[in-house]
Amino acid sequence: MNEWAGAAGKLDLGAYLRRVGYAGPRRPTEETLRALHHRHLAAIPFENLDIILGRGVAVDLESVQAKLVDGGRGGYCFEHGQLFAAALERTGFTVERLLARVSRPGPVLPRTHLTLRVSTPDRSGTWLADVGFASSPPEPLALRPLRPGGSQDLGGWTYEVAPDDEEGRTWALRELQGREWVTLYRFEDSPVFPADVVMGNHYTSTHPDSWFTRTPVVARRTPDAVTSLLGRVLTVTRPGHVKERRELDDEEWAAALAGVFGLEFAPGERAALLASADGV
Repeated sequence: MNEWAGAAGKLDLGAYLRRVGYAGPRRPTEETLRALHHRHLAAIPFENLDIILGRGVAVDLESVQAKLVDGGRGGYCFEHGQLFAAALERTGFTVERLLARVSRPGPVLPRTHLTLRVSTPDRSGTWLADVGFASSPPEPLALRPLRPGGSQDLGGWTYEVAPDDEEGRTWALRELQGREWVTLYRFEDSPVFPADVVMGNHYTSTHPDSWFTRTPVVARRTPDAVTSLLGRVLTVTRPGHVKERRELDDEEWAAALAGVFGLEFAPGERAALLASADGV
């Protein structure tokens, strides 16, 4: 039984396409996938600000659409993944939801990241498509045919999707940062159900060990840069993992939120977000 069947029918595809600025073909081809991936990343920022404001995050498609499409907001991985998956399914792609463990030093983290495995209807092409990682790859990564350990250059950004265990059930997404390969996350080749997404989102948006409950994070990916705001620090990362950082004052922070990321908040909300940013 496919518990995701029919969910995409709740998406207003026309409104989504207007939100991301896409007016091209709606056929399930590699070209369509890459174009939608580019447009989504450029139009809809990554952000966790509703968590910081105490509103929480809902991951049912109707709530995600109301926030990210109709409301002009951004979201984090569970929201982006739900929205992009529905848009791709409405376009005719086959989409498998996958849960991943973000790679950080210390104990193994729970599966708190949602990514997508996308295939054409005839399965002639399969890709890892991720528009919900703060530093998502700028394009989908080819999985079929997959060259184990083979790297893929995407406009100066270099990645690989490689087996991460002997059984071939766990895979790692790695990025070449300078001269070092860095694992971004690991995902398991196992079915994901709607309840798994609800559970992962609940942990990520409410558990005190989740840094998303403490730290305001906003990011936007364009083909040539990742621009992120972590607390008060604005960082621009370019191909080769070249970084420019600077700390923003109150006025600069508000201007960046609206101008760089297209996010508008009432004065009281901005004050609350800034107070949280000062704690980073």
